[in-house]
Amino acid sequence: MFYGNIKKCDVADGEGVRVTLFVSGCRIHCPGCFQPQTWDFNFGREFTEETQRELIEALKPQYIAGLTVLGGEPFEPENQAVLAPFLEKVREIYPNKNIWCYSGYVYEQDLLEGGRKHTEFTDRMLACIDVLVDGPFILEKRNLMLEFRGSENQRILRLK
Repeated sequence: MFYGNIKKCDVADGEGVRVTLFVSGCRIHCPGCFQPQTWDFNFGREFTEETQRELIEALKPQYIAGLTVLGGEPFEPENQAVLAPFLEKVREIYPNKNIWCYSGYVYEQDLLEGGRKHTEFTDRMLACIDVLVDGPFILEKRNLMLEFRGSENQRILRLK
């Protein structure tokens, strides 16, 4: 898996001060996407053990509320295989920090068992995620007044 960016002090992508990982690779290709460069699965840098250590260390300060994963698309099958064990590690090390994830896929339709993006790793990822923001960005439904979302069709789902 590749990633495009890491923010170690983000307040835009979830509640509180967060560490944010922008993964690469997305097949949805929403018109008006704010990061179309992340559609490419090879954009940015390779997600390595060193990258994981960097993120784990960045989560350490008391003022960091948690981790946010977005992209690109975290629930592309190639990304799930890498993210599931990483999110489990974060959950184990920091049980009191929360994990947010943004997906252009729809929870009930795409991510639950039988869904088009459900893999052997999906349930493991979902078990770690506290808040899922789901649904594709729809340019015609863009609303800059929404908190933590870009378009009115997107939902904030509290999974825990």
